[in-house]
Amino acid sequence: MGIADQFKDKAQELADQAKQKKTGDKKGEARERPSEESERGSEQSGLRDRAQDMTDEARERFDR
Repeated sequence: MGIADQFKDKAQELADQAKQKKTGDKKGEARERPSEESERGSEQSGLRDRAQDMTDEARERFDR
């Protein structure tokens, strides 16, 4: 078996794995979505808090 054949076999194996993941357990994906959304929400609120803190600090510096 040549190197080219090995690469083709590996590419096919990876393609099959990706296809299985894509068509995998849809119920599992549905269960994960709410937790992902809550994580994004907490990240966004954390970023908002940080931005507000930075804004407040900048105002304090320039008000002096």
